[in-house]
Amino acid sequence: MLTQTTSRVLEPSDLDAALAVLDREPVANAFVTARVQIAGLDPWRLGGEMWGWYEGGVLTSLCYAGANLVPICATPRAVRAFADRARRAGRRCSSVVGPAGPTAALWRLLEPQWGPAREVRTHQPLMVTDRMPATTAPDPHVRRVRKDELETIMPACVAMFTEEVGVSPLAGDGGLLYQARVAELVGAGRSFARFDADGRVVFKAEIGAATDRACQIQGVWVAPEHRGTGVAAPGMAAVLRYALRDVAPVASLYVNDFNTPARRTYERVGFQEVGAFMSVLF
Repeated sequence: MLTQTTSRVLEPSDLDAALAVLDREPVANAFVTARVQIAGLDPWRLGGEMWGWYEGGVLTSLCYAGANLVPICATPRAVRAFADRARRAGRRCSSVVGPAGPTAALWRLLEPQWGPAREVRTHQPLMVTDRMPATTAPDPHVRRVRKDELETIMPACVAMFTEEVGVSPLAGDGGLLYQARVAELVGAGRSFARFDADGRVVFKAEIGAATDRACQIQGVWVAPEHRGTGVAAPGMAAVLRYALRDVAPVASLYVNDFNTPARRTYERVGFQEVGAFMSVLF
């Protein structure tokens, strides 16, 4: 048993203790919790290491170190320990993302070595709801994407990612990992879209992370020619209905603070701001 204050890479035997930390903030931690529940703490299956911070022998904070670096329930002392470990390991992630306070503190410590970042988004409102909107009816044409529609939905996913992140997901490996992720969500029944009469995507979104306590909606996109026509809010209401009925009792998302149309849409559907995330993109 660890009796001192220290950090270390967690092992599969630490799973229950790690889940207990993640469960303290089920909405904010939904993305990492979902991965850990499926893959455990084995780095090969998890796609990265889980670092733990111990106070007096008790696991109190975590940091997921994979494609993203994500501080979880991280105290100031834990942030410093995670920054030290990250500096020693060198940057392997494409982003640092998480609750705004700990993420900002972590980035202040890493920026001298890891900077400059391609983009820093310091305030991304975290929004949640646990009920359907009273005034916005779900779009009856939004439905689950079928497996045989993967080639149809893929260009919309690529367009959304490129607009949102600023780089194409097809760079590097030609999009193999990204296409596998899209196919995974389609196969799990967590990809939704409205198609026009010619089979083109009008609106789409995914439930990107799901636990028994919360899920996270992501990848919301409206085709450019349909923007401003009122399809987004009913589309979101439809996805929300699937989420609350089939997946989890609480739905969440986070959005760029400068994306005023999206924030208004989410507010119309009943999402309320409960906190903020921050993202550092490389």
